[in-house]
Amino acid sequence: MADLATLKQKYQPVLDVLAKEDATVEAVDLQGNQLHIKATVVSEASKNRIWDAVKSVDPTFADLKHEIVVAQGDQTYTVKSGDSLSKISKLFYGDANQYMKIAKANDIPDPDKIKAGQQLKIPAA
Repeated sequence: MADLATLKQKYQPVLDVLAKEDATVEAVDLQGNQLHIKATVVSEASKNRIWDAVKSVDPTFADLKHEIVVAQGDQTYTVKSGDSLSKISKLFYGDANQYMKIAKANDIPDPDKIKAGQQLKIPAA
């Protein structure tokens, strides 16, 4: 029988990517002999990076049951220290060059002037 701690350790790189991708993790538990991960991610690009992590841990992922979905519609994002609009654009759209879409939606005249703690509206892709 599978052990939750062992499976969590095996898939720790995936859990790390979920955290890095600002995913909302709703469950990490054992279902039968499989690790069950349920999460909502901010974009299709983010979901693809998580898939890459899953495949690098175990290409067959036979001991993993996953429910990774992309949030729909406009979203909000709180700027963290070290963020730039390009970095945020890459996270949400998979393309750093879409930063002006975020700047325009938030009436930011200078894309280089955002600050930690600032709430941004992120238009749907």
